[in-house]
Amino acid sequence: MKIRSEMTREELRVRLRRIEGQVRGVQKMLDDDRDCREIVQQLNAIRAAVQNATGHFVQSHARECLLAEVDGPTRAALVEDILALVTQNPSAS
Repeated sequence: MKIRSEMTREELRVRLRRIEGQVRGVQKMLDDDRDCREIVQQLNAIRAAVQNATGHFVQSHARECLLAEVDGPTRAALVEDILALVTQNPSAS
């Protein structure tokens, strides 16, 4: 299923641009030979930002899908799909 809401799409874009800026900041920290603790702190902030973006996006996706006029087996399949997205183990990829 694709993203229907332009608002959801734009909110994700904004979050991803912010994360992109954070990543560029860490690259600059490496170039500037900054302290390891500062770099790890920023990497943790990036991880948290990605997790928050993912959570927000999955919530929006769930609302769009489940509140649509879908019922019966299709709704059950959507619920399973969303649960699989939420519980997916990124290290298994």
